[in-house]
Amino acid sequence: MSALVAKIGGSVGAFEAAAWDALVPDGNPFMRHGFLTALEDSGSVGEGTGWQPAPVAIEDDEGRLLAALPAWLKGHSQGEYVFDHAWADAYERAGGRYYPKLQIAAPFTPATGPRLLLNDPAFAAPLLSAAEQLCAQNGFSGAHATFVAPGQLPLFEAAGWLIRHDIQFHWTNRGYARFDDFLATLSSRKRKDLRKERAAAQAQVEIVHLRGADIRPSHWDYFWRFYQDTGARKWGNPYLTRAAFDLIHARLGDAVLLILALQDGAPVAGALNIVGNDALYGRYWGCTRELRFLHFELCYYQAIDAAIALGLGRVEAGAQGPHKLARGYEPVRTSSAHWIADPGFRAAIADFLERERAGVAADANYLETRTPFRKG
Repeated sequence: MSALVAKIGGSVGAFEAAAWDALVPDGNPFMRHGFLTALEDSGSVGEGTGWQPAPVAIEDDEGRLLAALPAWLKGHSQGEYVFDHAWADAYERAGGRYYPKLQIAAPFTPATGPRLLLNDPAFAAPLLSAAEQLCAQNGFSGAHATFVAPGQLPLFEAAGWLIRHDIQFHWTNRGYARFDDFLATLSSRKRKDLRKERAAAQAQVEIVHLRGADIRPSHWDYFWRFYQDTGARKWGNPYLTRAAFDLIHARLGDAVLLILALQDGAPVAGALNIVGNDALYGRYWGCTRELRFLHFELCYYQAIDAAIALGLGRVEAGAQGPHKLARGYEPVRTSSAHWIADPGFRAAIADFLERERAGVAADANYLETRTPFRKG
């Protein structure tokens, strides 16, 4: 067997696209070379953003890429959707230095997927060991892998990483041929509510779905205005630059689905989705006019329509949002994995996570009883 060489790259773009993408299971769109380099090349990550690319790789002695971690040196905890601000505060009050930390993730993307990119599971241990050594040698407080695919959690656990759980709301396609088939599974009252919401929203606008070459730069100009408005209200500053949308579109092609609401032929609201092999990922939404029920229509119901039409198994509509429950999106457990350098801090985090897991489990059980589906 060839000797293994661990290396830290200055960017995902430094790796050959075909070699990187060959490691991505099922072509997960947010782990693809094109998506990650679109963030780099647009300036959405990199200098001045608090997201410094630091991909960790394992190569053989001939330079062939065998495994990789999409990793970033973080100077803050924004854009992650797994909240560790309280950890940072506690560690720094105790005299520690929480930042920078190593973040293993798809930036600004709370979508479950692979975080260990491997051509053989045997490379998971040396890859995670390389990440741990990077932290230890540079005095980083730890490494954090967020929204880890369930099948990869045992690899992190085997390496001794701590596991954290949370809840998102996903819609599941149970073989529906049309939206009305899904509606038929709901209680009578909820079915009536959804129909009223859809009718009210659709009466105000014309809705179009655009993919591939049908999306023009002018559409992105409109969507950029929508995104800026939402970003300013939610985060203070939008995470993505205007150029990011052009580059994501160019590099992901038909995987980009833009849903626009028009009045008098001009877009007044939009929702950006990414199409995966078996999931539709709702990513960003915004508007320039507040119209009743339009957010639910564009982000949730139109996403369901698209998933059914494309034969996809689920819709992941992003982080948080218990209001999704009433609209047929069900609670689903999400997971993250954490390596903490300081033994005392690690013990405290482990204790916190044990108590938090019990609360998350109780919340999930309660939410399951609140789904809008017919009982019995």
